[in-house]
Parts: sequence; C-alpha cells; structure tokens
Amino acid sequence: ESIAEKMRTWIILLLWACAHQSVNAVTLSRGPVRRKTKETEGRQDKDLLRRSKRGWMWRQFFLQEEYTGTEHQYIGKLHSDMDRGDGTVMYVLAGEGAGTIFVIDSNSGDLHATRSLDREEKPFYTLRAQVVNKKNGLPLEPETEFTVKLHDINDNEPKFDKEVYTASVPERSHIGTYVTQVTAHDADDEMFGYSAKLAYSISQGHPYFSVEPNTGIIRTALGPSDMDREQREHYQVVIEAKDMAGQRGGLTGTTTVNISLTDVNDNPPRFTQSIYQFSVPEITKVGSLVGRIRAVDADVGRNAEMDYTVVNGDGLDVFDISTDRNTQEGILSLKKPLDYEKKKSYMLQIQVQNTHPDTQFLSMDAKDIANIRVSVEDVDEPPQFEKINYILEVKEDAAVGTVIGSVSAVDPDILRSPVKYSIDRHTDVDRIFGVYAGNGSIFLQRPLDREEFAWHNISVIATEFNNPEQTSRVPVYIRVLDVNDNPPMLASFYETFVCENAKAGQKIQTISAVDPDDPVGGHRFLFSLAPESSVRANFSVRDNGDNTAGIFTRRTGFGRMHKSTHLVAVVISDGHIPMQSSTGTLTIRVCTCDRDGNMEMCNAEALSSTTGLSTGALVAILLCILILLLIVVLFAALKRQKKKEPLIISKEDVRDNVVSYNDEGGGEEDTQAFDIGALRHPEVMEESKLRRDILPPESLYPPPPLRRTMVPSRGNADVRDFINQRVQENDGNPTAPPYDSLATYAYEGNGSVAESLSSLGSVSSEGEQDYNYLSEWGPRFRKLADMYGGEDSDWDS
Repeated sequence: ESIAEKMRTWIILLLWACAHQSVNAVTLSRGPVRRKTKETEGRQDKDLLRRSKRGWMWRQFFLQEEYTGTEHQYIGKLHSDMDRGDGTVMYVLAGEGAGTIFVIDSNSGDLHATRSLDREEKPFYTLRAQVVNKKNGLPLEPETEFTVKLHDINDNEPKFDKEVYTASVPERSHIGTYVTQVTAHDADDEMFGYSAKLAYSISQGHPYFSVEPNTGIIRTALGPSDMDREQREHYQVVIEAKDMAGQRGGLTGTTTVNISLTDVNDNPPRFTQSIYQFSVPEITKVGSLVGRIRAVDADVGRNAEMDYTVVNGDGLDVFDISTDRNTQEGILSLKKPLDYEKKKSYMLQIQVQNTHPDTQFLSMDAKDIANIRVSVEDVDEPPQFEKINYILEVKEDAAVGTVIGSVSAVDPDILRSPVKYSIDRHTDVDRIFGVYAGNGSIFLQRPLDREEFAWHNISVIATEFNNPEQTSRVPVYIRVLDVNDNPPMLASFYETFVCENAKAGQKIQTISAVDPDDPVGGHRFLFSLAPESSVRANFSVRDNGDNTAGIFTRRTGFGRMHKSTHLVAVVISDGHIPMQSSTGTLTIRVCTCDRDGNMEMCNAEALSSTTGLSTGALVAILLCILILLLIVVLFAALKRQKKKEPLIISKEDVRDNVVSYNDEGGGEEDTQAFDIGALRHPEVMEESKLRRDILPPESLYPPPPLRRTMVPSRGNADVRDFINQRVQENDGNPTAPPYDSLATYAYEGNGSVAESLSSLGSVSSEGEQDYNYLSEWGPRFRKLADMYGGEDSDWDS
C-alpha cells in the first residue's frame, strides 16, 4: 500500500512538470511592426498622439526551487518579431541576477538558471529583456520587464517558537482544563498547496494531556482523581507539528512541554505517632521548652501550615503548645511551676489541623489527635520560705537580745531535710541583728536609733543540713519605731536686741523648736521661762500654741550702760510620754534705737558680735596665720641647712677619674675651665664637711700621700705655706673636692700671663717674683696684688 501511494505521487509530479514546461515554451504573437519610411515621415506629426503597440509582451516565467540537476535549468524562450532568423539581432538580459543567476542565449533567446534557488530566500526575480542590432548595438525595440517566480516545494519542516515550554496546572483539575498553548511556523508558501498547513499532535504525555490539532492548545485529559500532585508532580509532554495538514509525506517539528502540578490543600496533617512521652525536672522555669511533637502534611507551602492546640487532659492549665512556623512542629512549653511532691505526671490530648483549610477538597473537621504523657522528675530543691518577703517592726529603745520576729522555710522535697538560718552579713555589716539557726527568730545584737536609720534591710539565708549547697534567701525589712527619746531644742542660735526706750509688753523675738523624734500626731512644743532665770522681772515667754513662742519685755526702759546683755533661759518640752524637755538660752543685747525702733548703736561687745566676725571665724584666721608662719620658718631653716654642691658637677662619681682635655680654652677667660674658687676662698671648705654623694670607703683621715718637694722661692713663702697646708688638708680628706681628680691640659690656651695655678703641675721658682702685674688685670686682682706684692716685713707684722 505504501509503494502504490509513492508511485501515485511521482506520477502527479511528472504530469505537473510537463505541463509547466509546455506553458513556458509558448511565446506571444506580435502585431505588425510599423517601419519608418519616406512616405510615412509626413504623417509623423499626425500620428504623434496615437498609441503605438509594443514590439513584444511577456508573461511571467515559473521556475521550480531547489533544482538538483547538473545542467542549467531551462526557464523559457524569448522571441521577437524583429528576429527573422538571419542572425542580425541579439537578445540582452538585465535586472536581478542577470548574468549570474539567469543567463540568456543572445542568438536564440533561451533563458536558463545557472544554479538552484530557494523560494524561502527570495520568492521571485524581476528581469528586463531587449532586442538590439548585433552590428551597431542599437536597440530595435523598447526594453520589456518580466518576472521569474519560484514554484514552492515542501522543503521546510515546522519550527516551534520555543524549544522547551514550561507550564503548570493545579492538581485535581477537571478534564479539559487549559494548560498552555504551543505555536509552530512553516517557512513554505502558505498559498501553494499544503506545504505550510500544520497539524499538532501529542507524541509523549498520554493519557494525561491532549492537544488540539489546529490551535496547539494543551489540556488535561484525565479526571481529578488521576491528577494528584502527591502521586506525581512533574510531566514531560512532547508535541509534534506536521505540515501537509498532517498527511503522510509531510515534514515534522517537535517541542517539549514541562508541566508541573501545583498543590492544593487536599491532605490533612497527621501525627507521626499516637502517643508522645516527655520528662521534665520539677525545677524547670515557666516558659521553658518541654518537648517537640511533629505532624506531617503531604501538601506543601501554605497548604502545609498547621496549628496545634491542647484540647483535653489534666495538664490543660499547666502546659501550653505553639507552632514553630519554620519546621511546623508543635512546641510544648511549661505554663505553671511543677512540684514533684504534689503531682508526678500529666496527660495531655493534642489536636492538629491546617491553618488554611480548603473546603473544596477538605472538610473543616479534617484534624488529627495525639496523646502526650509528661513525667515530672524529682530534684533536690532548696528550702522555700513561706513568704516572698518579711516586714518586721521594733521600737528603737528595745533592749539587746530582744526578738523582733521570725522567718520560716521548709524543704519541699519528700525527705524534708532540716533547715538552718543565717544572715547575709553583706546586708548587715554592723551586725545589728542576729538569727537563731534552729527556728529563724531574729533578735537585736546592738542598740537601735531611729533618728540614724529608720529602716534596715537584711537578707536571711536558709540552708539544708543534709546538702549545704541548697540554699535560698528572703529579704527582711525591719522598721524602727519611734520612741520619744530626744528633747526639743531651739531651732537656731537666737541673738536679738532690745531698745533702751522699749515699752513693757513689747515683742522683741519669735522663737521655734525642733525635735528629731517623729510622733504619730505630730509635734506639740511647750515654751516657758526657766524658774531659775534671773531676768524674770525683765522678760517673759508667751507660747503661741503653734510650736512657736514670743519673747516680750516686762518693764519699760533698759540701761545700756547699766547692763548691756541679758540672757533669757527658755524651757522647751514636747508634751509626749515620756516627756522630754531642754533649756535654751536667748541672748538679748541693749542698744540705742531711733523713734521707729531701728537700732542705732550698741556697746562694743554687741557691735562686734553682730557686725564683726564670729569667734569661730577669728580662731580660724589665727590658725591660718600661724600655719603660714611655721611654713616660712621651716623653709628658711631648710635653706640654711642646704649643702653646697661640689665644685665638679657630674652625673657619675668623679673620684679617681682622669679628665683629658685635648684642647684647652682661652686660659682664665675660659669660664668652663677648672674652678679655682677653692684657692681664692679658703674658708669654703670645712674640716667637718663630708661628701654628700657616697660614704668614703677608707677612714676619714688616711696618711697623706708623698708629694714632690717644692723648691722654696724668695718673696712668696707665706703663700707657699698656705697652699701647702691646704693641699695637705685636701689630700688627707677624701670628701673634699676635687676628689683626687687629675686634669691633664694638653694645651693651655692664650690670654693668661699667670700660667697654670694648679698645685699638681706647678713648680715654684727660686727667685723672687713680682706680683705688681696683677693690678693690671683689673679690680678683681688688685686686692691679690696688694696681698702678695708687699715685702716680707709686711706679712710679719
């Protein structure tokens, strides 16, 4: 049957090709050509407006695409009436592809294609033909345009817009639910045959999906029960597009469609087990985690979210459950404290259901139930006080040893270990209170004073005898109750005055009192004049009833010269039980006043006390002056005792040092040279003066070392003796400068005519020396010239 169909197709194609060639070989006839002659030249002007016929007219030529022959493909023949067959005319071709794709036989007019053409690349070509004289090349007729069109063959398969499509459809969808649409295109000619007529079919994806042949729309092909995401979520469907309307012999293109089923909430959550067991210590804090339970849901995402609730059981008010939104687990937590001694286990019933149920697929009653058993573990607990805090009261005059109150704690464990009590001394540093270790009674160890501390906050510690590490503490607030144990006193030091011309009954001062006690009903002070007061006849005290009193005169006229100061003793009592009273003294000075009662002048004592400095201030000033004087005297004494620095100042010990000078300065003009002040001022060094930097390692006065014999010279014997004496003293005293240092002078320098004065290197001349030149050195050496320049008789005298 397939061979017969192929034979029939080939016969049809052969007949079509033969008909096409016969049509292309046909030429069009041409009307009579009007030649230009002498007879017709005169008529030319009349014939200008007349339309002349074309010398030739061509129809369209047709050429089959994708030619596979080896020779040039024949298209058709061009012929003109001007061609009489004598070889005098020539055919010329121009236009698209002329000379390259299309060639013409210039003598016969046969038109050929040089190569195979693709209609999908270019469907037609426009060419121009003309007949010219072969001898002179002049055109014999106007140029004529014609078209070569390509006949389409089915040489292009359909192609889809995408190689891979992605689509999704909800699970549990009904048959025929739209999924997606695929589209293919064929490059062949849609107007010629069925080369571009497409038909869609599904080659892979049965029986779950189907495709509409004409539109490419993909739909579900099975019912809701068969499209279950939990059973299968992903499908790969292959769609074919076939041209020739799907008939045999057509070309085919394929594409892949990946289809996923999206989730719907069609599965309720289920517990992984029916009974869960947990154990928790009894000392677990409220809010702590007890355990986690898990339910599974075949759905995903929002459809798998679930809620846990405690619906029944004896631990309904003790435990609570919530949902971990990340893992969708149930978190069981403690809601109230546990006590192993009261209840050892609890039973809970837990329910789970979806947070967002879909009534289209699940009923509202879709839920699951599980049981949880929670066991309480016994733990050695610390003692527990009966109260979270204690408030005790005690009077401030309570005797030492008085019991204020007691605290009580018990061991909550079954063993009921005995408890001993103690006070945290960090809260009672002064050890004012004590507690009996056996019964928790708190007593006084030191007297109290409410006026110093009205409250005492301490902590009492309860410790198990059997396990001292188990301790607990409780705050105890002790309030000290007031007792009337302080007498009232004047509020301040009162010092006032009375005028010499004061009248009897005149008020000169208002006084008040203070009391550190704090009675319940408030203070009530009573003021009165002391019975032993010697001024009863001069002043009186009148109680105002508001804890103040006024001082009044009892007679007229006071003599400042007679008595300048009056002391009024006032008795103040508080009126409580036991009554406390004290006597305060009020100083009243007599002053001269003007008519309006303003003070003008008082005696010296009064003036100094009222307008001058107080006694305390004067004492402070005197003390400051005395301290300053002592500082000055001490500073002066220290300055006098200050020791003089050695002549050679160095950071290191200078004894036995060798100082080498490669270049001496300018002689005596060099201020940095060796200090010879010791020679000019012999009294500087004292025999009893010791070195301050170190103690001498040898005895204070070792035997003097051997020295060179000095040659005596005439006229300077006294100087020589003096120098020798000083040299011996310094050599014998290790504490005297320059501490046996040897100075070597490589070069003396200029500017000094006295040469070196060093006792270590100088040799006295035997002859007399003239010291008068010392006076020429200036006023500093004039005295030296007078001392050494005189005669020997001057020194002897």
